[in-house]
Amino acid sequence: MRQSESMEMWRSLGLDLEAHDGLLRVLGDAYKQIYLSQQNRPERMDYFNFVISEIHGLRVKELLDAREEGRKVIGSFCLYVPEELVLAVDGIAVGLCAGADVGTEAAEKMLPRNTCALIKSFFGFKIAGLCPYTEACDLVIGETTCDGKKKAYEIFCQLKDTYVMEVPHTKSAAAMALWRSEIGRLAAKLEEVSGREITAESLRAGIETVNAKRRALQRLNALRQANPAPISGRDALLINQIQFYDDPVRFTTKLHDLCDELEERVKAGVGVVPADTPRVLVSGCPMAAPNWKLPYVIESSGAVIVGEESCVGERGTRNLVSDAGSTVDELLDALADRYLQIDCAVFTPNPDRLRHITEMARAYDAAGVVHYCLQFCTPYSMEATLVGRSLAEAGIPLLKLETDYSMEDVPQLQTRVQAFLEVLRQ
Repeated sequence: MRQSESMEMWRSLGLDLEAHDGLLRVLGDAYKQIYLSQQNRPERMDYFNFVISEIHGLRVKELLDAREEGRKVIGSFCLYVPEELVLAVDGIAVGLCAGADVGTEAAEKMLPRNTCALIKSFFGFKIAGLCPYTEACDLVIGETTCDGKKKAYEIFCQLKDTYVMEVPHTKSAAAMALWRSEIGRLAAKLEEVSGREITAESLRAGIETVNAKRRALQRLNALRQANPAPISGRDALLINQIQFYDDPVRFTTKLHDLCDELEERVKAGVGVVPADTPRVLVSGCPMAAPNWKLPYVIESSGAVIVGEESCVGERGTRNLVSDAGSTVDELLDALADRYLQIDCAVFTPNPDRLRHITEMARAYDAAGVVHYCLQFCTPYSMEATLVGRSLAEAGIPLLKLETDYSMEDVPQLQTRVQAFLEVLRQ
């Protein structure tokens, strides 16, 4: 988009133009340093570079044009909000800004200082007028995945129209009954907001679209198991982040195009790094865009990230939704079943996640695991102890890191990562 058109669009959304311009400059510089400086990147990453260059431009215009046509834009911060239901009412699902250290001072006037960076970030983006996606939304859907979010949405709903799903924290029969009722309640809410009825045909179409996107991401993950790695962990993370913003059909097509190129690389033995580069699996908290700090630290220290056990990674794409049902209720049952299989750290007990981390480390031939946790994220910081024990039993080295979105601790992180890589090399 032309700059003048973008400025007018941002003004119409009520953004703070001066602060927003400053944010885009900082992110542009960071993107050049973290992504565009990489050597031997796949050529078809160009599409994803373009998406980032227009992530507050053309994509936002597409959302506003869709609203003009009567479609609804639904924003969220979590995997537990089923995109399939949004598509079933001809809506558009988008992830909201929550991955940068912005508006913190303003956010801390409403939230405790010892709140995790992700929650402070989405408050900061809203209060500071910096996220066009939040402003373009007709509705934000929250979820009770942790105590911090659960209470934060009580305040956030005063800033933006917000609907909250209750996510159970066990996987019992009673929990499934609760979760199935929440899926039905959300379906009714989306019908109300959109003025459209969810039919078996529309819901099946939504399931097929999202399953196709997950299959493309599964294909990418399978290719990353090759040695040498055909794509960097930074680029793979970027792709996983973009899936929450881009049109799902277009994204799926472009990702398959990239995977075609990666397949040729694998056949030719071409990697982004030499075959003897230490291979690392990253596990833990989700990394919302533009949270690129830790992958950059790890890979600039001499390793390659080959997988992410994360909501912005394999945890979010592992399972598909069955489309075998013939009625809306049967398809809603299938949705509830698939989404309750996600092994977020909020669940107790959570043996599936421990098993998946070990299985992933072996499948991706990772020499070690870096467990990433945002400061004050109780579920993941608590579960890190169990992760460590499980990996120790499997003979897999683990490095536990706790950080936030600021850049102040980068030197300390580099020192710890470099020491860990020395252990892996030995």
